[in-house]
Amino acid sequence: MAFQCQKQCYMKEFETSVVSCIPAELKVAVNGKKEVLKGFNVILEDTLLFPEGGGQPDDRGFINDIAVIRVTRQGPEAIHFVQSPLEPLSKVQLKIDWERRFDHMQQHSGQHLITAIADLMFGFKTASWELGRQRSFIELDTPSMTGEQVKALEIAINEKIREHIPVNVRVVSVDDPEVEKVRSRGLPDDHAGPVRIIDIVGIDANMCCGTHVSNLSHLQAIKILGTEKGKKSKTNLIFLAGNRVLKYAEKSYTVEKALTSLLKNGPEEHVEVVDKLQKSVKLLQKNNLNLLRDLALLTAKSFKSDPNKGKIFVLHRKDGDNEFMNSIANEISAEVVLLFLTVGDEKGAGLFLLAGQVDAVEAIGSKVAQILDGKGAGKRGRYQGKANKMSKRPEVEALLQQYVSALDTKEE
Repeated sequence: MAFQCQKQCYMKEFETSVVSCIPAELKVAVNGKKEVLKGFNVILEDTLLFPEGGGQPDDRGFINDIAVIRVTRQGPEAIHFVQSPLEPLSKVQLKIDWERRFDHMQQHSGQHLITAIADLMFGFKTASWELGRQRSFIELDTPSMTGEQVKALEIAINEKIREHIPVNVRVVSVDDPEVEKVRSRGLPDDHAGPVRIIDIVGIDANMCCGTHVSNLSHLQAIKILGTEKGKKSKTNLIFLAGNRVLKYAEKSYTVEKALTSLLKNGPEEHVEVVDKLQKSVKLLQKNNLNLLRDLALLTAKSFKSDPNKGKIFVLHRKDGDNEFMNSIANEISAEVVLLFLTVGDEKGAGLFLLAGQVDAVEAIGSKVAQILDGKGAGKRGRYQGKANKMSKRPEVEALLQQYVSALDTKEE
């Protein structure tokens, strides 16, 4: 593989010719759902758009004014998926999505640098890596890294960036003796053509098909965000390189300003204040639960002492939970034929509980859920669940009255 994108990583426009264009389909994810796009697979004489490989995602760009949605590699060819046909043998102009390309160059070269320095300093080998949309990680062959090691690694990496060290690209044949001397995880089974060696002068030489910066200074800076436990006794080192560091700093500062305004204190006190607020909220929630339990018992006691209590008990509260409803039901479900309790928004969503005589609950439980546009389940005289239309509660009450009236008629 030696496309124009690999020979001239900084090139933004390029003229080439169409070799072939055949109908094709592409599966893509849209809002979490898979869709199939109809289009065309285009092979060009050469390409400025990098096909995914070596842990690096593919480029985006245009062929003339036609958007390239995906670029993949098949053997020695790069396949460009587009949604408009192109005439074979015609001349076309390629344009690269430069922001995406340069970001990938920074992250990929950053990975090479981190991998090399982590090996030189600590003997940690890289097992794999992933260039993510927001942050990337390197899987190191070590069960853990100390905070001191992470800090020392970050300092050493950024020192190399400030030294303005060149990053050279060399292309050699597969049988060149130099191939055996450089760091590599092996060539793909379908590899064809010469081998590219990315040489960070004096630091690392590594076989790689990806696009890279020409000098470490173009990385600007690297920030190691931290580590997390990887698979099979490995450690994932999470990092940002280049413009991603600047964007992260800008976003962090925006959040810091918002928290300073909300919490009315300086950034250095944010953690302490949030900790106090969380403890206060937990205490208030505990007190609120105790009050709800007391209210449930008082409500039940009041109903039980009412000489004119009927066969149906209905109650709605905006504030409450399943425990509140079950506390009432425990006290008075035996006193009535049907008990209908709801909590939540009067016109929106909430929770419901139907309790009482087993036959009655089994007869209308699912109907109640249906009226409230909800789902529920029950057994032994209780049916409860979630409702989406609390505004339909009057219809449920009418259903309960209808059921009790029919029951009274049978008894007469």
